[in-house]
Amino acid sequence: MTQAPIQPGDRAVEASQASASSWQAKAQLFDYRQAANPVRPGLTEPIRYHQWSPELHQSGPTAVIPLDLSAELGCSGPATSPALAAHFLRIQAGEGLKAAANATSSLFYVLQGAGQLQWAARALHWGAGDLFVLPAGEAPLLQAEHTSVLYWVHDGPLLSHLGVEATQARFEPAHYPAAWLQQELDQLLADPTAARSNRLSLLLANSDLPQSRTVTHTLWAMLGLVPPGAVQPPHRHQSVALDLIIDCDPGCYTLVGTELDASGAIANARRIDWQAGGAFITPPGHWHAHVNSSNRLARLLPIQDAGLHTYLRSLDICFAGGIHSDS
Repeated sequence: MTQAPIQPGDRAVEASQASASSWQAKAQLFDYRQAANPVRPGLTEPIRYHQWSPELHQSGPTAVIPLDLSAELGCSGPATSPALAAHFLRIQAGEGLKAAANATSSLFYVLQGAGQLQWAARALHWGAGDLFVLPAGEAPLLQAEHTSVLYWVHDGPLLSHLGVEATQARFEPAHYPAAWLQQELDQLLADPTAARSNRLSLLLANSDLPQSRTVTHTLWAMLGLVPPGAVQPPHRHQSVALDLIIDCDPGCYTLVGTELDASGAIANARRIDWQAGGAFITPPGHWHAHVNSSNRLARLLPIQDAGLHTYLRSLDICFAGGIHSDS
């Protein structure tokens, strides 16, 4: 029995059916009630609290030490949050390393040491307390004159999620020397109105980004002070905070939680004790308040993806009240 020939119109129908099947192979539909908020354990993992000890960078060879939570987040790594990757860089005296990443923004804070930066035919001498940011471009070479530790945050995980390569510099590199930062902090402390502020801090900005007033177009950075005896009232925002503790004595900590009680304090608060040279993560939308029960000024450097959130108009920063003292 001979098979009937396939007519040209039949082939068109088969091809159309195969094409439709291919187009629909990955298509899904969900009941809105089941899928409107997929951020839950086992699906899109929530961002959880995590803390890193300064012991990570206090000894050892020259190395990039990632603060990697990619396994917990279910994303490609290294990643400390869905959009940002934080690292400690330890560089032995007389040695160097390249901080290579597919990123549009890289921020470096010098915890200790001194050295030279070589980037795109430009050079910079850096020392303890300096902060500098670089846009997309070649991998910077960091060479240490003395054994050095730097904190490095970039937005590579965001680009990895989007499946894109950083090819265009969106801002000019900028250097914030320690002496300039200290001078501005001293003026802030001397201002009699500062005691009524929710935060005693400097926001770092780049004149290429006048709308967001952020350190890069994706990153936000704040050099903050918590005076002895201070209890900062809670606030929250939708950006993730990667907090570096620059300097503190025992008795400094952060209270974190998802709700406020009737008095405006954080209900069922979790306490994160600070360690000088350590770091921790504050999840988005969580209320947090910094406390200094020691007798010495404390310093911290929160870095967030708030440059991106500001551009998206989604930062949604909220404050619980004014500053007060526990003494």
